[in-house]
Amino acid sequence: MQPMPLNRIANVVGGRLADVLDPEAQVTQPAVFDSREVTTGSLFLALEGKHTDGHAYAEAAINKGATAALVTRPVGVPAIVVDDVLRAFGRLGHFLLHDGLAAAKVVAITGSAGKTSTKDLIAQVLPGNVVSTPQSFNNEIGLPLTITMADRHTDHLVLEMGARHIGDIRDLTRIAPPDISVVTNVGTAHVGEFGGRENIAEAKGEIVEAVQPGGLAVLNADDDFVDVMRNRTQARVVTYGLAEDATIRATGVEIDGQGRASYTLVTPEGRAGVRLQFVGDVQVHNSLAAAAVAREAGLDVERIAARLSEALPRSRWRMETTTRPDGVTIINDAYNANPHSMRHSLDALAAMTRGQDQRSVAVLGRMNELGDDARSAHEEIGRYAAGLGLDHIILVGGDEAGWMQQGAGGVDGMAVHLPDQDAALELLHRILRAGDVVLVKASRGVQLQQLADALLQPNP
Repeated sequence: MQPMPLNRIANVVGGRLADVLDPEAQVTQPAVFDSREVTTGSLFLALEGKHTDGHAYAEAAINKGATAALVTRPVGVPAIVVDDVLRAFGRLGHFLLHDGLAAAKVVAITGSAGKTSTKDLIAQVLPGNVVSTPQSFNNEIGLPLTITMADRHTDHLVLEMGARHIGDIRDLTRIAPPDISVVTNVGTAHVGEFGGRENIAEAKGEIVEAVQPGGLAVLNADDDFVDVMRNRTQARVVTYGLAEDATIRATGVEIDGQGRASYTLVTPEGRAGVRLQFVGDVQVHNSLAAAAVAREAGLDVERIAARLSEALPRSRWRMETTTRPDGVTIINDAYNANPHSMRHSLDALAAMTRGQDQRSVAVLGRMNELGDDARSAHEEIGRYAAGLGLDHIILVGGDEAGWMQQGAGGVDGMAVHLPDQDAALELLHRILRAGDVVLVKASRGVQLQQLADALLQPNP
């Protein structure tokens, strides 16, 4: 973060100083909302959640080196007192972006699935000094937090933007108006909260409406809900996908035994070969979006292809692939799940074992926020998994897992419903053997990340 004195921060966010001995004391490091992550010079955000109140940790944050805390009430340590910590932090992010970071290009990314992988690819393909959203910090907390990670040397700021309601992305783009906006797809993630794909598309399209004059909208030509967003922006439009009329496209896609795609990248300026290090055929589209952004930054097709081929996964629990010493491969994709991403992950598992002397094992948990479609969506995923001819399907949890088993019905002995991860781990320890490939996939809150981590240890 660009060094900034407390009295100036207070002025920007509309707050007042409390218990501050030196109003000129400077915040020099990115903001944090976890007191355990404080470094000397941080600004600590005292956020109030359902189970904890950050104000209780303000003293610990100051003792660890934070310059001050952003609070809604005095807490006896150096602080800036505001009416609303989140809104004040958003104002700070907006100010930092337009004051010390005016030269940085803002690349904003949204979509029902693939946001994080696309963000990771873009961040590695772009030239210069790039700051990108850590993990999936894509909301009203994570976006300004990412801005505080940048400084005057930043050339590109790559920001993931998520939404649970219409208007969420519009609010984020007010903090950080994009120079380039990318939409990956419109699926069924959070469909229960949105009330339908049309509403999801309405929300996601806010990101292209906010593109700065002279900017660029990068749209998935293979998704009808996304492609039509060209009518919602005054920006230039570049499309990507497998469609022949896409501006940036892939031809000759092949998937190797590790589930990684290779293809020929085709642009208006030429073509070059790409061999991705990311697992799953869905990464073809994600990498094409990254190619479109890199092309806008002035890279030629050969350099774009080379950088895409060198890029590595950066975010945990997204097709994170590890082979144990005994030869069992674990794919940890348990960060989140919706019907769209479930199918892609299952396709990757099937591709990795097809024609190989290896068994495929899918360990699946519930998909959250599907509303009235929850039962039918889980049953459909069960049918889909069964139709791929996988060797084992282990469904973990309550009703949703039972619905998936019902969908997989008729496949004798293949689909097993177990109550929890302990039971699943016990079964897996009994059946796994060298060469098996295990996919662990579920929404957050199902705790299958812990199961995947436990599986990294060989059978006892």
